[in-house]
Amino acid sequence: MKLRFSAASPYVRKVMVTAHEIGLADKIEKVTTDVWASTDVTADNPLGKVPALVLDGGEVLFDSPVICEYLDSLNTGARLFPPSGGARWRALRQQALADGIMDAGILARLENNRKDGEKSPGWIQRQKTAVARGLDAFEQAAAELDGPITIGQIALGCAIGWVNFRFADDRVLDKRPALAQWYAKFSARPSMTATEPRT
Repeated sequence: MKLRFSAASPYVRKVMVTAHEIGLADKIEKVTTDVWASTDVTADNPLGKVPALVLDGGEVLFDSPVICEYLDSLNTGARLFPPSGGARWRALRQQALADGIMDAGILARLENNRKDGEKSPGWIQRQKTAVARGLDAFEQAAAELDGPITIGQIALGCAIGWVNFRFADDRVLDKRPALAQWYAKFSARPSMTATEPRT
């Protein structure tokens, strides 16, 4: 399998953390892809985004929720996507909220990277407020993060890691003690330390 890869992408990290957790990381060839350069990434993903996973038979999967669930289908151990019931919907809800935090954070960063005079401070603040609300929701439901690892926890760990990486000065966990305690433990997992974001 080949993975369209960017070391700074939280979505790519989510895929790689999943792969590490289920023992498939060494089966994935990482193809470094700069989506802002003129590349052939659109041959694998018409949206021009990473991650995209090219299977051995040539079929391509995107984006991270689909890729992670595919990898989990190859998992011979405890599933990261619970198969049914309340545990499944909780994990999927957590993944959706964590992905939304990443989405909003990336929109804020992209807007902030525009030239002076083209930026919208109001838009940046709107996205940062969405990030804060998402993290607040996780803080209030931190007890749900206990128990066996799921895709929801993986997505949240990657979201917090990316926000800390790109918006370190915001110190988003300072006023969220339960989430900070959970993240300190989760971020020490080998799958997380092996995939820390970098430019």
